[in-house]
Amino acid sequence: MKRKLQAAIILLVFGVLKLPLEQRVTHDLRKMHLVDEPLQLGVGENMGQMGLAATLGGLRGLAASIFQLRAHVAFTNVNWAQVDSYYKLVSRLQPRNARYWEEASWHMAYNAASYYLYNEELKPGLRGQLYHDHVKRGIDILNEGLKFLPDNPRLWQKLGDVHWNRSKDFKASGDAYWNSFQHGGLNFTERFAGFAYAQANDPASWQKGYAILKRLYDQKKATPGLIEFLKMLEHNLHIPAAQRIPDAGPVRNTPDPQAGPQR
Repeated sequence: MKRKLQAAIILLVFGVLKLPLEQRVTHDLRKMHLVDEPLQLGVGENMGQMGLAATLGGLRGLAASIFQLRAHVAFTNVNWAQVDSYYKLVSRLQPRNARYWEEASWHMAYNAASYYLYNEELKPGLRGQLYHDHVKRGIDILNEGLKFLPDNPRLWQKLGDVHWNRSKDFKASGDAYWNSFQHGGLNFTERFAGFAYAQANDPASWQKGYAILKRLYDQKKATPGLIEFLKMLEHNLHIPAAQRIPDAGPVRNTPDPQAGPQR
């Protein structure tokens, strides 16, 4: 009995001593992106993830592919609720696969939203409501995917695209494009961030847009679109004449009209 107690004490002391070492190793592995950070999800979401993982194990990839095919069948049948439901399963089975989040968002924010927008069998008010609801659903899907893949530049870019093309929230679009660029996105995402900020409604966004576009201009990376938005920002921010760029260009003071029916 005494030997067992001594052994238990030794194991306990050893465990306490090695805990800081394990924590440091885990911290270093997470910094190198070799181990994922623990994701803070709701209780129900965590249980769903754990249940699927425990049930399917190594077959999750195969199951995700099957459900994706089912989603495509639902798409051809124009059953948007089923498309969304199947992609929910797909994304929970393979949450680290950015392509699934992107496809799910595209179906909702573009395909489903456009279907309802141009469905003349529906009343105009309902068409507008369903359009906005499905655009929002597409945005929510990308935001959910970014909880799992916060460093993925393509998901950030797609979020910027949806805000630019659909919700017309140019501040959010600029933030998303800028995050994409900061995480290694394609060079155009930096320029698009500036363009989006230029079309926002608040001076803080204009300042961000001006800083981005003026830097690109000074780096000899100007395009006709960049000059146009930069001239607009100079006007909106009341930049002194001596500090303005010499290029001639149209001044556009208001964003483009919003697409889709207004509520």
